[in-house]
Amino acid sequence: MKKFWVLSSLFILPLVFYIFLSKGIYKYSNLPILTEKVVDVREFTSNENTSFANKLTVVCFLGNDINTAKASLFNLNQTVYKRYYQKPLFQMIAVLPEGSKNNYKEVIKELSAFTDIKNWHFVYTNSTNIETLFNSFETPFQLNENLYSENAYIIDMKLRLRGRKDDEDTKGGKLYGYNMTSVSTLKDKLKDDIDIIYYQLKKSEEKRKRRKREI
Repeated sequence: MKKFWVLSSLFILPLVFYIFLSKGIYKYSNLPILTEKVVDVREFTSNENTSFANKLTVVCFLGNDINTAKASLFNLNQTVYKRYYQKPLFQMIAVLPEGSKNNYKEVIKELSAFTDIKNWHFVYTNSTNIETLFNSFETPFQLNENLYSENAYIIDMKLRLRGRKDDEDTKGGKLYGYNMTSVSTLKDKLKDDIDIIYYQLKKSEEKRKRRKREI
């Protein structure tokens, strides 16, 4: 009998663990699409290289209150940007009110003193354009009077807003954005969800290569 249980533990337990792990991978390797098609930021900038298309973008709306914006910007930079800025396709876009460029100049200079900001893009545009872009995300949130949102948002390569449908900390489960004032949210949720998209990209590329070999 003892031998039976030993053999069972050698074969059954690994199988159970594999099934559990596979279900976990399936659940967390599919980051839901919450909005099918957002407006491309390219419409509001003269820089032809600034676009959501064919990029994995974390986008934020920082408004014209520098004190509030700076804390959010630095949280996002330290916690998320520095981990991913060298990865393919990754970029961060900050959407800022027209006329605030001089105010942000010093903040960006401070940021660049300890960060390679090559994949940070700062888009300055008028309030109507900012609201049009933000509203296209179709979230339950609103910009405040300074055109600021406390959340950062994930836009994928096909201009789709990605997030969660089963977030345990959100009423109704849908997580449209990631609170930039919360380092734990950026670390435990935004980073995890970016990793999921990169996992999906890796699997898609592996599948493409297999098909190519089979032809």
